[in-house]
Amino acid sequence: MASVLELDDIQHFLLTRPRALAARYGFLSFRDPAQGRGWLSGIVDQVGRGSLASSGSFDSRWVTVAFTWNGLRALGVEDGSLATFPEEFRQGMTHRAAILGDTGANHPDRWVGGLASSDLHAIVILFASDVAERERCVREHQQYAAQFPGVEALSTLDLEATPPLDYAHDHFGYRDRMSQPEIEGMGIEPTPGSGAALKPGEFFLGYPDENGETGPLPQPEILSRNGSFLAYRRMDEHVGAFRDFLRANGETPEEQELVAAKLMGRWRSGAPLVLAPQKDDPQLAADPQRNNNFDYGKMDPHGYAVPLGAHIRRMNPRDTAVNMNRRRIIRRGGTYGPPLPEGAAEDGVERGIAAFVGCASLIRQYEFAQNVWVNDPRFHELGNERDPIIGAHDGSYDMTIPKRPIKKKIKGLPAFTTVTGGAYFFLPGIRALRFLAEGAAASQRESTENISEKEQPSSCS
Repeated sequence: MASVLELDDIQHFLLTRPRALAARYGFLSFRDPAQGRGWLSGIVDQVGRGSLASSGSFDSRWVTVAFTWNGLRALGVEDGSLATFPEEFRQGMTHRAAILGDTGANHPDRWVGGLASSDLHAIVILFASDVAERERCVREHQQYAAQFPGVEALSTLDLEATPPLDYAHDHFGYRDRMSQPEIEGMGIEPTPGSGAALKPGEFFLGYPDENGETGPLPQPEILSRNGSFLAYRRMDEHVGAFRDFLRANGETPEEQELVAAKLMGRWRSGAPLVLAPQKDDPQLAADPQRNNNFDYGKMDPHGYAVPLGAHIRRMNPRDTAVNMNRRRIIRRGGTYGPPLPEGAAEDGVERGIAAFVGCASLIRQYEFAQNVWVNDPRFHELGNERDPIIGAHDGSYDMTIPKRPIKKKIKGLPAFTTVTGGAYFFLPGIRALRFLAEGAAASQRESTENISEKEQPSSCS
């Protein structure tokens, strides 16, 4: 029997994508617990709920709010409660750097925007239909937040869809949002090849998972139920270096496109190589009833279409891995920075992807994928390879492209991406947000402050 999702209490973030072409991520620090909770009390009503998203009533100006472990502590959550959260969340992403492959150029010491600081306490995400609306929402939120000088913005990141806007894609030109799991109870039929809808306990705390178990909840239950964990990654994309690599390994534009497809496992249009091994097929790419309807074990066991080390084969091994339903994740995010014009050399401007992985277990879902699928050189017994797109590269790893009669091995793969920030956040339910905010009201009553007299935020805050 399917679980009944408490959609009124679940933030919309992992349930649906906002119809937004622009966003701002704000990274906050709570210098004063009472003011942090006071700020939150005026934000709660603007947080998008799953019930509205499921009914089709959607507002691109909805807000998403999540907290680090240090953020929960800064808001005054008691030590006994904090100790019940999983160890990897308590430690934070910076202390898991060795597990995640964040070494060398990717090391947290090099991260920007205060993301490696223990003073990072929260993220607030403002969505907007376009840049003009985002700027208006930002101004209104800044006006509201100015009432709480104890809430400091460590940094912000503006995101915009990368043109052309026909479909979502990254700065390398790869079509995004091609393969996502559906959640049982949402009434959405998975597309062919995407697998059955997964139990909500794989993504939200307090529900049965694929093993039929409801894991232990951090305490008190009102704080954790209907919440999720988020792994945030900010990755610069080195577009000039990527294009140079394609030119060095393909004599013609057609050969260069094939090399790009082999790295990803899909043509840049999104057409999967398993179904279109020789030539791009944009119509296939645009058809959700076909563009995920393939496997590897029967259709491409040796990787002649999709190399064994290609990005999509690592991140979703499909029928060639065990226990796959316990490893699935929900991805959200977008692009930042201006596109690099075709033919232009690398210009040093920051551009890339700022993405979130949503799950119920950081260690079982996100960290496993990052440690084993992305960065283990022995994945599929390859020996000396990492994910060619998002793996940690220093020029010492290779890429094998199976081919008859002789396979092609590209030696010394360069780094196409660099991690420039990251954090582990907890995405609470609506009741949990109110639970935290009510503590602020109590604290401020004790200090004779009255937050009810403060200006409330507009619908953009």
